[in-house]
Amino acid sequence: MIKTRITELLGIEYPIVQGGMAWVADASLASAVSNAGGLGLISSINASADTVLEEIRKCKKMTNKPFGVNIMLMSPIADQVAQFVIDEQVPIVSTGAGTPAKYMEQWLKAGIKVIPVVASAAYAIRMEKIGAVAVVAEGGEAGGHIGEMNTMALIPQVCDAVSIPVIAAGGIADGRGFAAAMMLGAEGVQIGTRFITATESNAHDNYKQKIIAAGDTDTIVTGKSLGHPVRALKTPFSRKFAQMENDPTQTPESIMEFGSGSLRKAVKDGDEKMGSFMAGQGSGLVKKVQPAKEIILEIVSDARNLLEGSSKYF
Repeated sequence: MIKTRITELLGIEYPIVQGGMAWVADASLASAVSNAGGLGLISSINASADTVLEEIRKCKKMTNKPFGVNIMLMSPIADQVAQFVIDEQVPIVSTGAGTPAKYMEQWLKAGIKVIPVVASAAYAIRMEKIGAVAVVAEGGEAGGHIGEMNTMALIPQVCDAVSIPVIAAGGIADGRGFAAAMMLGAEGVQIGTRFITATESNAHDNYKQKIIAAGDTDTIVTGKSLGHPVRALKTPFSRKFAQMENDPTQTPESIMEFGSGSLRKAVKDGDEKMGSFMAGQGSGLVKKVQPAKEIILEIVSDARNLLEGSSKYF
């Protein structure tokens, strides 16, 4: 067993959190991760508020273990979902793309544990001050929307800056990454890319196979010029997006229009030409499709062996 403040705080067996990936993180994946001893998350982005409510209710039927909802605060349905998590007594909320300050009082009054995703020590301090019980410090190696700092440098600085537990994210896909995060001071890890390939993930098989086939340099970051950098696999779509960003004749509006709906096309349709296959730099460590439980047990076992064996260096 690997016990930390995160396992105690969230009531989970292993300090592993599944990323709240848009279009991927639904009740099926979240419940599978929670049933396996981790913390499953349901995504609220790119779906209607009613769909999120439906997924929350499905998840309650599929697991009696703790699970959470990830709320992207820039989403137009954020206000509705913020109320749904109270009404449905969701125990844990993770947030990204903004500050959850406007919701904190009502969430804390409802007994919800709030865990914001942060990309800097300064932001982590702000989140602790407004009542966050933990933070996810996510490095730029992660898939999807990313910050500037890398995981190795970010985690220890965030750990030094706050007294609440820190969950490490960004490029972590196996037991080695888990063990390294713990040595940097984290008390848990958040994993996204590897769970995309879980048996219970609704991601199209093309998506899963692209991650499995990926090597260490097969991701690209686009969207910096728009203020929203995103890491995804190199595909005809992502290369064209990067080309458009560097073309002075293209406007931000035309670039955004080109990218509209691209993640859904990847997840739901497996569209290899126009889909955005968001994935982290740890993709090269993902070798096969596995049940969520198998993924978690493998990561925990490998991490435990490494941590227990660390005395060999002394």
